Order: sequence, then C-alpha cells, then structure tokens
Amino acid sequence: MNSELFIARRIYKGEKKLDKQVSSPAIKIAIAGISLGLAVMIVAVCIIVGFKKEIRGKVIGFGSHIQITAFESNVSYEHTPIAISDTLINILYSNPEISHVQEFITKPAIIKTDDDFLGVVLKGVSDSYNWDFFRTNLLEGDIINPDDTTSANQAIISKSIADKLQLKTGDRFTCYFVQEPVRARRFDITGIYETNFEDYDQLFILTEKIILGNLNEWDDDMASGIEVLVKDYDNLDVTAQNLFFEMSSYKDRFGNALYTRSIKDINPMIFNWLELLNMNVWVIIILMLIVSGFTMISGLLIIILERTNMIGILKSIGARDFSIRKVFLYLSAFLIGKGMLWGNIIALVFCIIQHQFNILKLDPSTYYLSAVPVDLNVIYIILLNIGTLLVSLLMMIGPSYLVARITPSKSIKFE
Repeated sequence: MNSELFIARRIYKGEKKLDKQVSSPAIKIAIAGISLGLAVMIVAVCIIVGFKKEIRGKVIGFGSHIQITAFESNVSYEHTPIAISDTLINILYSNPEISHVQEFITKPAIIKTDDDFLGVVLKGVSDSYNWDFFRTNLLEGDIINPDDTTSANQAIISKSIADKLQLKTGDRFTCYFVQEPVRARRFDITGIYETNFEDYDQLFILTEKIILGNLNEWDDDMASGIEVLVKDYDNLDVTAQNLFFEMSSYKDRFGNALYTRSIKDINPMIFNWLELLNMNVWVIIILMLIVSGFTMISGLLIIILERTNMIGILKSIGARDFSIRKVFLYLSAFLIGKGMLWGNIIALVFCIIQHQFNILKLDPSTYYLSAVPVDLNVIYIILLNIGTLLVSLLMMIGPSYLVARITPSKSIKFE
C-alpha cells in the first residue's frame, strides 16, 4: 500500500467532519490560479491557431498552395503564357502530395460605369476549378456555370467592388482591357462573394478562362499558369521544392521553362506576419505558467504550515523527509489536477460558444475577419495539459524541501 498517497488523499478529502479538509482561501486562490492560467493558455492557442488557419485559408483560396508560371521578370498580372499539355498534367498528378491541378489566366482591366470606374484584375478559371473556397464565402447568387446559355460572359465580383460601383447580382458591367487595340467586354454578375480579405476583395473578379484567352488571342492549351493544391499543408515546403526542380527541367511547346513558387513565396509578408504570432503564444504560455506556479507554491507553503503538527508526528514515528515530501507532492498533484479540470472546462465552454455564436467581433478592415476565430486542436490542448502538469509539479519540488527543516520536538506542539 502506498502510505504517502493514502495520507495525501485523507488530507485532500478529509474524513467526514472530523478532519480539516484543504479549503483555506489561499488554497482556493492557488486552484483558481491554475484554472485561469490553463484556460488562458488554451484559449490563446485556439485563437492564434484559428486565426492563422483562417488567414492562410483566404490567401490559399485566392492563389492555391503552389503556382507554376513561366520564368520571367514581369511582376504584373499580365503573364507570359505557357502551353499546358496532358503530359504536364499527368506529371503533376503523379506526385502523391498533389490533390488538384487547375489552369488560370489573369488580366488587368478597368470597370467603367455611368458614375465611376475602378481598376481590377480578372481571373479566368477552367471547368476543373475548385470552387469550394468561393462557395463558402458566397453572399448571394451562384458560381459560374459554363452550361448557362442565358449569360454570355459570367463573372463573380466581391461585395467591396459591388458596393463601390453600386452593382448587384444580375447587373451588367463593362470592362476595358488596355491592349492593342483597346477592347471592351460586358459581363453578367452571377454571384457576389465576401472574404473580408480586403487586399484581394478589392481586386479580383472571377470569370471563365476562355473569355480572357480569346482576348489575348491564345490557343486553348495556353494559360497564365497552373495552380496546384496539396494534400497536406505541413508538407508544402518540401512539395514545392521537389516540384521546383522537376518543373525547371520541363519545357513546354514554346520552349518556356516553368517557374514553381509556393504561396509562401508569393506572399512572404503575410506568412511572416503569421509566423510572428507564435511568439505571442509563447509569451502568454510562459507568463501563465509562472503566475500559476507561484500561486501553487504559496498554496503548498500554507499547507505545510497548516500541517506542521502532522509532519512532526510522522517524523517522530520514523517517517523520512523524502516520504513526507511525497505526501505533499501527491497533494499538490490533486490540487493541480482540480485546477486543470476547471481550466479545461472554462476554456472549452468559451471556445465552443465563440465558435457557434461569434460573440467576440473583430474589425474586418484591420484583422481580415469579422469575428474571433477558434480552432479546437485536440493535440495542442493535450500537450498544454501535460506541460502545465509537469511544470507545476517541478515547481513544487523546491517548496517541499521545507519539510526537512521542521523538527518533531517543536512541531508536535505547534498550533
């Protein structure tokens, strides 16, 4: 029988009304410190992970994980065309990390209405385009339907563009393309989307690839580039690197070498900013562990002082200091466990409520999101619990040495 564990349980639970249960205000404060500290850590991690996931999803939704274009010094949206063959598509799909491949054409234009004008970029997509992202962010209308014969040139615009030009679903607008000669096309609005990512919402209009291809007088197999979606974002860097070397040795029918870039390379500022958010999480975790640890240290010291008489009796009957220390370490584990239980409950309830009802709002123009995002990552929560338990117990070892300084002759008569 583990006598130290038995004594710790008796101290923690008490025996009916005869023994004094651990219930002093200082102990309750210590438990509350552990609870709030763990809750803050879990909420902070869930919010940061959710925020990074949402922002990353918006950027990838507009530009995919990897883009393959021609090697060129041109940084505008007027790309040198590449020829896309079945051989090239088969090479890409033969990579086990790639889940989807789609062609695209981008072309700058100017929208002119009766009252205003606006510079935009039209993105032409093929029938194989993955519409999941825009379906999720579609406010009204529907995605482009190539089989719809009632609309000659279909387009999906953002709410930001629609509000500026006072357009709505079903309206028509005219785009002017600066080229030789200048050309104009009328488009029917089939849907309006909103991602709250203003950098892109104010810029992109989606339409059919064939329309922009005809404007450029390109063949059917020509496009500005290829967008590649990968199965696992965590393997994006390795996949992009392998694809870079594979595509650099490939030549299309025009003799163009292909240039491969991941979405991180295309938008380094955004992804570097997201990586900096990890530092905020670590600062919060370290501060909360320090605060929680010191509250538990003060609580353990109070318990030892309250049980000075018991310590003296145990020493007088031959109990070693190490054995008595184990009693208080077990007791600390019980108190830490109780605090962690309430901390998990508080954090999970908050995260679930926020996820379902979006109580805490954000300014989309600043944070690119309309509400505080949360992502309940079970692995991170488990690691936080394990880390909190281990760090808290390690911090309890030092104060437990106070037991060795208590002598039976003085402590047995201590009240």
